[in-house]
Amino acid sequence: MQLKNDRYLRALLKQPVDVTPVWMMRQAGRYLPEYKATRAEAGDFMALCKNAELACEVTLQPLRRFDLDAAILFSDILTIPDAMGLGLYFETGEGPRFKRTVDSAAMVKQLPIPDPEQELQYVMNAVRTIRRELKGEVPLIGFSGSPWTLATYMVEGGGSKAFTKIKKMLFAEPTVLHALLDKLADSVIVYLNAQIKAGAQSVMVFDTWGGVLSPRDYRDFSLQYMHKIVDGLIREHDGHKVPVTLFTKNGGMWLEAIAATGCDGVGLDWTIDIDVARARIGDKVALQGNMDPSMLYAQPQRIESEVATILAKYGHGSGHVFNLGHGIHLDVPPKNAKVFVDAVHRLSGQYHTK
Repeated sequence: MQLKNDRYLRALLKQPVDVTPVWMMRQAGRYLPEYKATRAEAGDFMALCKNAELACEVTLQPLRRFDLDAAILFSDILTIPDAMGLGLYFETGEGPRFKRTVDSAAMVKQLPIPDPEQELQYVMNAVRTIRRELKGEVPLIGFSGSPWTLATYMVEGGGSKAFTKIKKMLFAEPTVLHALLDKLADSVIVYLNAQIKAGAQSVMVFDTWGGVLSPRDYRDFSLQYMHKIVDGLIREHDGHKVPVTLFTKNGGMWLEAIAATGCDGVGLDWTIDIDVARARIGDKVALQGNMDPSMLYAQPQRIESEVATILAKYGHGSGHVFNLGHGIHLDVPPKNAKVFVDAVHRLSGQYHTK
């Protein structure tokens, strides 16, 4: 099926577009009242993820409200560790937790590489359902957490502020951590390739916690495994290129190294100016980002002004996918998100040759 709107894919491949494409990280989620109603219907978060029809419903909800240029699969970055048997659950107000943590070489050795059409079939069913229901309106983005980010949750047992357990493993037992990261990279490759075969037209790797590492440790324990993933991904399917985007939060100092992996797009948070990023790597890759999500608390004219500033900093030509620098906050008014999306389309045409 031919896409009616392929701006997002074209921009990632640095092909000409009429206006800058835009989507929002966490666009399907808890800032929308209709999402809260669907989650209540499902019972809990993982039940929602595992119901293909309801996961499809929440994926499509933001597209009904906003003129977005892409849909992103509704799922969680921790599906792989859950499928490895660690027992993912969610504490109210505290985020994800695991019943079992990874703390030894023996445990790493025991971890299986999940079969995406067995233990993770619910994700593939969601991809297939969403792709069908999108009816070619916009492309579907598949995703995974990065090996380092998945490992932090698996070793810490949940979220962390100091990352003491994973860093203890990194410095005291690096061979154990490398074995874990290598297994996770293999799992992510299999998982994302299955998403592509099921219908995802682009994929993204979220390295949420890469920014807590030193430059040397980032290269050794995060980036090399994302590089392995990029090398292992299906890059063309059904006669179309499948672009891959890497996003490391607080990764602005490592842009050249990220771009050198062979990815198509590099995600930016708001701690780097997009003109600086374009000067450094914009001839090699597309850039995604990078408005501070908290800007969506501002008055409409302030949001529009910030959109105009970021567009002007990126400048003329394709290769920019407009996004927030991280996920949309749960208490942002949906009407402000609409102001943002509409402003990107309205103000960006001048930067693209007709």
